[in-house]
Amino acid sequence: MAEGQIFKIHSDFYYVHSGGKDFECKLREVIKKTKQSVFVGDFVEFNDGAIEKILPRKNYIPRPSVANIDRVIIISAVKEPELSFSQLNRYISFAKYHNIEAVLCFNKNDLSSDDSVIEKVFSIYEPLGYDILFTSALEGDGTDDFKDILKGKTSVLCGSSGVGKSSLINSVSGLNLRTKEVSDKTQRGTHTTRHCEIISLDENTNIVDTPGFSNLKFDFILPHEVDKLFPEIYQYRKDCKFQDCLHINETGCAVKENIKKIDETRYASYLEFVEEARNYKEKVKYQGTKTETSHKRRNEEIAVKISLRKRQSARNTLKQNIYKDIDNEEFN
Repeated sequence: MAEGQIFKIHSDFYYVHSGGKDFECKLREVIKKTKQSVFVGDFVEFNDGAIEKILPRKNYIPRPSVANIDRVIIISAVKEPELSFSQLNRYISFAKYHNIEAVLCFNKNDLSSDDSVIEKVFSIYEPLGYDILFTSALEGDGTDDFKDILKGKTSVLCGSSGVGKSSLINSVSGLNLRTKEVSDKTQRGTHTTRHCEIISLDENTNIVDTPGFSNLKFDFILPHEVDKLFPEIYQYRKDCKFQDCLHINETGCAVKENIKKIDETRYASYLEFVEEARNYKEKVKYQGTKTETSHKRRNEEIAVKISLRKRQSARNTLKQNIYKDIDNEEFN
């Protein structure tokens, strides 16, 4: 049995890197039946082109679906498309929710001569402790710093379409990934990357290239959990009058009392995420999302569960057999 890491998933095939070689594999039926999620980045045991076991993960993010990563590098464009602080805050908060280090990289620096954007970025995010890079994949500016931040880590690159993720990878790897220009009409990029894939720069340095996406929503947490994703807001929570304070219009809210110390774009994002979380809360409250699982965990092993319908059928058969035995004894 060999061990390796999935570096690409395409259709129903799983591509595994092991011992300096790449293998095309399929999943064993037993893994499919347990309905385990299988991600790019998963370490696996495989034999004769069949993946037998998914090994434990140190972490994962569901979107893009990647496991066993060291950091998220959030790529934004200074211009073309215009820098969206709302979208940037989404990626930052998403990484924080999954407790994964985030680095902020602002590409296409050559297209803007407006220093106010750079100043605003540093004024907001440097006090929060984020590493910040400004690069130009076209002219090579900042690419040495980009290489240094990648070294010895497995880094996921995420960001909206058109911000230059593939161009940056090309600039540090010598590869020639396909790129496209941003549309003049929509100011949006097109998806040149179609799937997640691990690209190895050296033995200890990996980049996970991901498709761009813009539909990430915080419709999976509850409203009172959102402030934990904003440290500059969360620090005042303990001083609020009410424990379930959402820092919107409640009396005795310490966040509102210190609102001038919080950047307006960050607070606007907070309110936006709270509203999305409220919609999630209403959905859970009135519709319910509980379903019977098809597998269970026992002593770190995953086993297929017998469905409720089949369990009930088995119980009925058992009862019928008991009644037959009683009738036979009475008859005899």
